Amino acid sequence: MDIWGETKIDFLGKRWILFIISGIFAIIGLISIVAIPLGKANLSTDFEGGIAIQFRFEKPLEIDKVREILAGSGFKDANLQEFSEPNKLLVKLKRTEGNLGETSRALGDVFAKGLPDNPFAVDSTSEVGPAVGKKLQKDALWAILISLIGILIYVAWRFEFRFGVAAVIATFHDVLFVMGFMWILNKEFSLLIVTALLTLAGYSLTDTVVVFDRIRENLRKRTKEELIPLINRSINEVLRRTIVTSLTTLLALVALFFFGGEVIHDFSLALLVGVLVGTYSSIFIASPILLFWKGHKARPAAAKTP
Repeated sequence: MDIWGETKIDFLGKRWILFIISGIFAIIGLISIVAIPLGKANLSTDFEGGIAIQFRFEKPLEIDKVREILAGSGFKDANLQEFSEPNKLLVKLKRTEGNLGETSRALGDVFAKGLPDNPFAVDSTSEVGPAVGKKLQKDALWAILISLIGILIYVAWRFEFRFGVAAVIATFHDVLFVMGFMWILNKEFSLLIVTALLTLAGYSLTDTVVVFDRIRENLRKRTKEELIPLINRSINEVLRRTIVTSLTTLLALVALFFFGGEVIHDFSLALLVGVLVGTYSSIFIASPILLFWKGHKARPAAAKTP
């Protein structure tokens, strides 16, 4: 049963307004990129350096209870990592929260008071220096840059170069949007967030390719149609598929966000925002860019067959 019916929405009619809105968020994303190496962002121990202490308890732990105990003792920003063994716990703290020896003893006192019936031992302690954090920052930025170059090469080969440029701009817009959003909320930037951004890049590309496929198909079949109505027609024809795919993905991410636990809360939030923005950009960013390659009235040459 077709619950939507045929749509005839003028998606490109408001492109300038949407470009301005997207530009504002892209600028915020660029500011966040500058803020990260300057230390003006909420960086995790992965990027900023810090302390990691691994504890081994005699009994299994309830992670929510441990988090509550630490928060009540002044360690609310502690990053907890569980292991397959339920009695092991890794606690990561930023460098500003004390040196290795003092912090290890302080955490030991907290657990001794908060979990008196569960004796423990310190398995290992380590410190991530700022040099390592800086290297991870560079590696993360390189990972995002390489993914964008890969998208350009793939889409340029799959369609044409101008399609590849449009896909890269749309994907970069999505990454900037999510980074700016997380920065505004003062969410912690970690390797997990970088993973979310790379996942987002793949999702955004998939959605964009679906729209581009229909545009290319209509370019071949409707050789006399103007470019703006042709692109609008193409987007409307794949709109139902786009909505169903996005809603299905969002349902899974909503469940992950509410029931996935504290550790992946920010990760799932970044993906939630990313899927929404990725769907938006494939329609309102990637497609309109094709209009500005040779002007509104010029039609692209027939796309090559992959």
